[in-house]
Amino acid sequence: MCGTSADAVDAALLESDGEAEIRLVSSAERPLLSHERDLLRAAAARARAMPAPGPDPLVAEAEAMLTRAHAEAVEMLAGWQAAELVGFHGATLAHRPDCGWTWQAGDGPALARCLGRPVVYDFRRADMEAGGEGAPLAPGFHRALAAPLARPLGILNIGGVANLTWLSAEGAWGAFDTGPGNALLDDWVQAHGLGTHDRDGALASAGRVRADVLACLLDNPWFDRSGPRSLDRDDFGLGAVRGLAPEDGAATLAAFVAEAVAIALRSLPTNLPRLLVCGGGRRNPAILAELARRTGAEVLPCEAVGWDGDSLEAQAFGWLAVRHVRGLPGSWPETTGCRAPVVAGRLAPA
Repeated sequence: MCGTSADAVDAALLESDGEAEIRLVSSAERPLLSHERDLLRAAAARARAMPAPGPDPLVAEAEAMLTRAHAEAVEMLAGWQAAELVGFHGATLAHRPDCGWTWQAGDGPALARCLGRPVVYDFRRADMEAGGEGAPLAPGFHRALAAPLARPLGILNIGGVANLTWLSAEGAWGAFDTGPGNALLDDWVQAHGLGTHDRDGALASAGRVRADVLACLLDNPWFDRSGPRSLDRDDFGLGAVRGLAPEDGAATLAAFVAEAVAIALRSLPTNLPRLLVCGGGRRNPAILAELARRTGAEVLPCEAVGWDGDSLEAQAFGWLAVRHVRGLPGSWPETTGCRAPVVAGRLAPA
């Protein structure tokens, strides 16, 4: 898959029954080149400006590029020739659950022809048709992977958007987007010509959190919503931090990610004493420090329990592909708000 940060295509090869048996065989990352990132971002901007998904030359060009990049990512995997099935999320161009649609770039039939393997793709449509948000979709995999671990437990994925899977000691569970993840911080760093992201949290660590600006960022009706909910990458903007020094803006945006998670934790029916963090945000010490301070939880990168944080979401869509061919659900009312558990995806034959 290609996450909302749009920096690379991640691939994973795993053995799984789509339930509790999960073994990672290999993983790979195919970075997106600068002109490919620019094309994908331009297509996403075009998609977000449209009233609904439809034909568009720019989007078609980006989709063809992205499909080729996914094929190359798969072929980078050690032992990929043994794969029987491919799960293909692609990349989210626009996500509008309030309008009943979401738009993932990625040509499943073309990828199946290229790799000579059946491909499960278009994972979000069926959930939305069943009244769900269409996101997040990794929580079922999180729950399966965390089966041996002590509960209560939270699994926090910080990609472009942040989402939380919570697991209670009694067996209750759920998931939802908590708020922005790395996207705003990435945009802030790029706007100041300081790279593509806040590497090692250096910029945020050098700044001071502006409490007044943070309060403005949090003054948003999004945080009054309860239950399953999901965001588009660009639902929040940089307006409140404009004019700040680069360091202070970065520190304030890192605190925003963490405070949104803290608000989410206060809404849960169970206390979460431990958070396992996956996604690119786990590499930002400033975000992790703010999380620990604002939530009071033990905050650990997911590698602390032996997970491969770089390929976790790619693994999730392989696991979901297996569930599709076995007729098992990939989303639940607790995770997306759908009316009943939904089998996710469509199958493109080899």
